[in-house]
Amino acid sequence: MTDFAIGLMGMGALFIMLALRIPVAFAMFAVGFVGIAILNGTRAAMSYLATESFTLSTSAELVVVPLFILMGNVATETGMSRRLYDAAYAIIGSIRGGLASATVIGCGGFAALSGSSVASALTMGRVSLGEMERFGYDHRLSTGAVAAGGTLGILIPPSTGFVIYAILTQESIGRLFLAGVFPGLLLLGMFVLTVSLLCWINPAMGPAGPRTSITEKLVAMIGALPIVSVILITIGGIYTGIFSPVEASAVGAGLIIAIGLVTRKLTLRAFWAAAQSSVTTTATVMLILIAAHMINPFLALSHIPQEFGTFLTGLHLPPIAVLALILATYLVLGCFLEGFAMLVLTMPIVFPIVQQLGFDPIWFGVLVVLTLEMGLISPPVGINVFIVKSVAPHVELGTIFRGVIPFWIAMVVTLILLVIFPQISLILPNTMIN
Repeated sequence: MTDFAIGLMGMGALFIMLALRIPVAFAMFAVGFVGIAILNGTRAAMSYLATESFTLSTSAELVVVPLFILMGNVATETGMSRRLYDAAYAIIGSIRGGLASATVIGCGGFAALSGSSVASALTMGRVSLGEMERFGYDHRLSTGAVAAGGTLGILIPPSTGFVIYAILTQESIGRLFLAGVFPGLLLLGMFVLTVSLLCWINPAMGPAGPRTSITEKLVAMIGALPIVSVILITIGGIYTGIFSPVEASAVGAGLIIAIGLVTRKLTLRAFWAAAQSSVTTTATVMLILIAAHMINPFLALSHIPQEFGTFLTGLHLPPIAVLALILATYLVLGCFLEGFAMLVLTMPIVFPIVQQLGFDPIWFGVLVVLTLEMGLISPPVGINVFIVKSVAPHVELGTIFRGVIPFWIAMVVTLILLVIFPQISLILPNTMIN
């Protein structure tokens, strides 16, 4: 049996295990270890397991993961994330569909804290769904806005998706964070435009909320000022080169904790809850990354990336057509695989092809992360949809999936714009990092 055939059998076994709901990290561990043992011996498999685990667990760059997660969790426990929503609600809540737009903007702000799409959807769902229901919002619009707005957590920096992409491809985390700024703002704007169009077509979907006075607007904005300041200092420090992404994560987490202590919102119980959640999430991410670095050598030994690259180049398609085929594959896979699992499974195969075609790896990273976002609201997996369902159990699952369709279309339009105009992604990393 050829190495390539063994590789295909291994990938088939991996997908079977995923279909059986075996955790993705354990499935990749099993396939990677057994595959390397078959192709290169048990001693080589044990060596990979020891060296890759140690190398990743001692990587200084990965410190950004627990610290940014801790920053977002502390913001949630102390109610700072709610004040972001209150400020957006006070400014635009009185217009038609304003509560849904405020929810999307609040999700964008929270995304700039936590870097987690699931955390964004869960937090903003708890904060906003009850308010929108109270004012008679259509369930499709309210739940769709929360599920789609939550996906901003993986694109707007600091993004866990960018960190994992950087680790897998050896690209700069700072450059990827910069590259995600304008695409994230563009997508946020597209979501707000989608809400406005839906309410213009059917005004009953999003009735206007109560008007707020200038004083109430100012009070809400002042309430959100501490959290906005942390976002500006953290992300602005990276952009201006004052500190690295790792240092930025420490500064952001430290500032959030300090604000919580000064305002007496951060109790010992709240900090313990935030720390526990951060440890659990970090352990999950680290386990997936270590498992990914076990399966990568197996793929290399089985020559699957080379064979796949040869197949694509043998089609004699122009580079942009190959890129479209890769992105379409990600969209299809996103309907069935969890986003990070899809990233770690496909990147060893896809990234060499992207390099061979001469595409900018930073730009491609933005495109890939955006397709991962789309998978978060694509049936049948659509994890953000299930998160919203857990917050609003009285809303039918089909209603939520119908509600995210317009936002999914907005994401397709954004993806096309980023492909046509790469400078939307590249202008900041190319001009602000020497």
